[in-house]
Amino acid sequence: MSKLIAENRRARFDYFLESTFEAGLMLVGSEVKSLREGRANIAESYASTEGDEIVLINAYIPEYGAANRFNHEPRRARKLLLHRREIDKLLGAIRREGRTLIPTKLYFNDKGLVKLELALAKGKKNHDKREATAERDWKRQQARLMRDRG
Repeated sequence: MSKLIAENRRARFDYFLESTFEAGLMLVGSEVKSLREGRANIAESYASTEGDEIVLINAYIPEYGAANRFNHEPRRARKLLLHRREIDKLLGAIRREGRTLIPTKLYFNDKGLVKLELALAKGKKNHDKREATAERDWKRQQARLMRDRG
């Protein structure tokens, strides 16, 4: 029973998503209050490595109106909270296999904590994207035909 804040719907079109991980975020109070209002965007964001840590870059969490001078920077880099074993596994995949970490969902879990679903992904080429589009159109057309006939 989690409350979805933001979703990266473009990720499935641009990348082959292999495995997903749940990560916490290191946030300040005004960011959490802004997220409670349901305003955030992770469409252009990605996760990167800084030393032996993983950070979320370019995620947009707008400023909270009531926080005045104690507000946060909307597009600052935010540290992701993962277990050391998970971090090592992800760092290895990024460095050896050339994978990228793409955030797919930002949500509140059952305990009310902000969580980010990360996917280990491999980039799609243009012909793969065209294939996916053609397949999606065919599925839609199939569903339309089935609906009309039966």
